[in-house]
Amino acid sequence: MTTSNLEVPLQVPTFHHTPYYCEENVYLLCKKLCDDGLANTDGSDLFIIFISNEKKQIPLWHQKASQRAEGVILWDYHVICVQKKGNGNSSSLVWDLDSSLPIPSPLGSYVAESIRPSIQIFSEFKRFFRVVHTPIFLRHFASDRRHMKDSAGNWIAEPPLHEAIVAEDGTIHNLNEYITVSPDDVVKNVGADNVNVVFSEKLGVVVGENDLMEFFSLIPSGELNNVLAES
Repeated sequence: MTTSNLEVPLQVPTFHHTPYYCEENVYLLCKKLCDDGLANTDGSDLFIIFISNEKKQIPLWHQKASQRAEGVILWDYHVICVQKKGNGNSSSLVWDLDSSLPIPSPLGSYVAESIRPSIQIFSEFKRFFRVVHTPIFLRHFASDRRHMKDSAGNWIAEPPLHEAIVAEDGTIHNLNEYITVSPDDVVKNVGADNVNVVFSEKLGVVVGENDLMEFFSLIPSGELNNVLAES
């Protein structure tokens, strides 16, 4: 992840965090939430969201890496975690270790403050949200960090100290599959069928910024404990 020019909160140091490696930070975050009893042991109440677009320039606010007013920044992509704690949006929490907002933040607050869908932006900066169920993500995601090296093979930003993430099937790098999105990928009408797909597809479902809240409101929390056994 690189930039362009443009309840009682937990402290970020509680979690592993390497700047500019948001996908790995979220991967480890989910594992820790499960291990520490802050999420279901199998991660069934957690969802990974890859935020990107065709131009690989997405504006987000309240980002700690920003040097601008209100923490606005242009990431090429960003990755966060949403935890579904109950029915409705009021019980959905966003975990974004790069945000200056409280961690975690209610989904509604995060959308209003960090995504700001009410602000008119050029269409090329519209953000798309790939929602992936965490148990599937933890099995299939892989990154050898090649995207963080320049043409000479030098690191753009120092990598994490832990070993690179390898998927269960031995895949060493598939990050591009998750962050590559286009308008054609976006679900046109959010409904129960889309919600069901996210529990079975490796790359989940892509929704537009105006449908993110509705998507999570359609996920019944009562099904989360049973979804893995049924899949």
